[in-house]
This record gives sequence, C-alpha cells and structure tokens, in this order.
Amino acid sequence: MEKLVLTGAGGRLGSYLREPLSKLAKTLVSTDILPDIGKLYANESYVSADLAQYDAMASVLEGADMVVHFGAICDEAPFEQLLGPNFVGAYNIWEAAYQLGVKRVVYASSIHAVGMYPRQEFIGTDVAHRPDTFYGLAKCFAEDLGRMYWEKRGLEAVCLRILSCAQVTSARALGTWLSYDDLIQLVTRAIDTPTTGFAIVYGVSNNDRAPVDNAKAQFLGYRPKDNAEVFAAQILDDAPAANTSDLAQMRHGGPFASVALGNSGVATMNIVNDAKKL
Repeated sequence: MEKLVLTGAGGRLGSYLREPLSKLAKTLVSTDILPDIGKLYANESYVSADLAQYDAMASVLEGADMVVHFGAICDEAPFEQLLGPNFVGAYNIWEAAYQLGVKRVVYASSIHAVGMYPRQEFIGTDVAHRPDTFYGLAKCFAEDLGRMYWEKRGLEAVCLRILSCAQVTSARALGTWLSYDDLIQLVTRAIDTPTTGFAIVYGVSNNDRAPVDNAKAQFLGYRPKDNAEVFAAQILDDAPAANTSDLAQMRHGGPFASVALGNSGVATMNIVNDAKKL
C-alpha cells in the first residue's frame, strides 16, 4: 500500500499497532487528538486532528488505501460526551473514506455492542446487537454504518469486536483476553485479506474459556496463538466468590453491564497501562 491511516494512535492499543502497521505501507499516517505522540517510526508521520471535525478527517484520509479506526473515547460516559468522537467521528471516517475512494475501514468495535448477552451463551458474529452502555451503542451504530456503506456504496469494512486487550487481572479475562501479539495478527489479517465485504470478527485470543465463536469469520485467516489459561491458577486463587446476581459476572460485557448508563466502566476494572514505548 502507498498510505495507511491509524486513528487513536496515541492510545494504549495504538501504541502496539504503530510499528507493525508502518511496515505494511510506504507511509503510515498516525492521528489522534493529542498534540503529539513523541518519536515516530521511520515512515510514520503524525497529524493531530479531531474525529468530530469532518474536514480534518478528510484531510488525513486524502490518498489513503485503508484506514484503521481505533480513535474514540474508550469508556462509558454520558451520551453527550460520546456523541462527537464516537458517533459523529465514526460517520466522518466512513463518509470521508467513501468520498476519497478508500478501499476499507478496519474498525475497533467491542464486545460491548453485544454486552448484555448472558455469559453462558456462546455467541457468534451474527447475533443481534445488545449493547450494555452508550459506549456499546456507539459500537452498534458504527457497525451498522459500516454494513450500510458496504451494501449501498461498496466500501469494505472489518469490525473487530475486541473483548479484553489488556493484562489478565480478573477471572472474566481468562475467557476474554486478547494478547497484543494476537491483536497485531488480527488487524494485519483485516488489512491483507484480499476481499472482505462487510465482516465482523471477535478480537479474542485462543483461550480455553473464550465465550464467543469466530467460525463465520474464518475466511479472514485470523488464528490466535496465545491462551489466557496460563494465568488461571493465580487468577482463580484471588478471584471473588461467584455471585449470580452480579451482572458484571453474568453478562458478556462484564463490569460495563453493571454500571449505570453514563458512568465509567473502566473505573471499576484493574487495567494496567502498559503502553508500548518507542
């Protein structure tokens, strides 16, 4: 590829994607709302831009072959706070991509688009939306936007329903963990698969306890390598007692399923900020 764009490049997941993505195109343009993201890779450039501003996104996407869209507020928040970056921002990415002839949008969706399904249900990529928060609702909106732009305008999209891409610190994560190496493989397959149309794939490692089914996304060639079971003994020794009345334990969305709408889900989780340093 000549040009690849990565939004959300200043985030934790973005920090792990920048280097491998810089090797997939002659030019990687990383973007975020931050003033800068520090030292850049050899063929990487950085543009500070607001997802909620269409002209800014159109400028960044000019001449791009594909866009990897990871930019957003990555937590539950009041709808008014999410509206610009998560809802309008998604529209701006898809509309600019269409107008500028971009081939494909690779989108960081989330398990929270279907987070209210009971954990005992082994869910596939074709289940109906069942969001657990306004944040999850934004993911539903973007997935539907992507399907519509494919069916009406021929713009391909791969929506990555990421479960838990962070260090394993809870019993839930024994099933939901996505390692950084598997994240990189997942995004790479979403980029280098020759044709995708509109596709949904769960972002989860090869965990023994994985609660989701990627059978209908096998054509992408994503074959995760890592397994959270290596952490099981220590995690289960420290886990709280099972509580069937706790939605955080009983729904796919975990803590996001139990928080009040508009309240942070991340604040209830022990997420280690281990962003990659250049």
